[in-house]
Amino acid sequence: MPITTCIFDAYGTLFDVAAAARSAAAEPGRDRFAQHWPQIAEHWRLKQLQYTWLRAVMGQHCDFWQVTQDGLDWALEASGLDGDAELRERLLQLYWELAAYPEVPQMLQDLKAQGKATAILSNGSPAMLEGAVTSAGVGDLLDDVLSVERVGIFKPAQVVYDLVGQRFSCAPDEVLFVSSNGWDAAAAAGYGFTTAWVNRAGDPVDRLPARPHHVLNDLSGIPALAGG
Repeated sequence: MPITTCIFDAYGTLFDVAAAARSAAAEPGRDRFAQHWPQIAEHWRLKQLQYTWLRAVMGQHCDFWQVTQDGLDWALEASGLDGDAELRERLLQLYWELAAYPEVPQMLQDLKAQGKATAILSNGSPAMLEGAVTSAGVGDLLDDVLSVERVGIFKPAQVVYDLVGQRFSCAPDEVLFVSSNGWDAAAAAGYGFTTAWVNRAGDPVDRLPARPHHVLNDLSGIPALAGG
């Protein structure tokens, strides 16, 4: 079946999750944080994801904003900066204003020119996603923004991927699913989507039951995959 619908993970895929820490590190008076920000950003993202998986397994769902705060608190404590309340608040503020990767607007415009439906499917809460989409200025290029809050469990639970067919009345093999998370792309491939893993860091492929169909360095090649 030809691809009719292009679905994107949000954080790390369309939106640069390291941008909050990077921006804060460039602000005056943050010399100590500037020394540690790459590690803090990495820990923040890792713990954010780990807490979604653990909460899903434990059946103790909360929204993504809670695990985002919890992940940051762990990362700051690990770097000895947990006593800096102002820094914490600034990082959380900046997370609501994440920039899109440079190729995102043109990529989405090209997909719309092909007549594809486009949407986000994310662990993010509706309010967080609205903030990111607005900040990046890509709302007009998306047909919908789907949050796991509709089903009350984080990815990679299959009921999350069910949301795509429910919204767009499409079969799984009509969907190109794009994520920067290898585990997400693999799970979506196992679900039946055609998947593209945006592997900006050059990481190995995760050892999971399914594998992404395509591995890309960035999002610029997505229109060719969708139209091919």
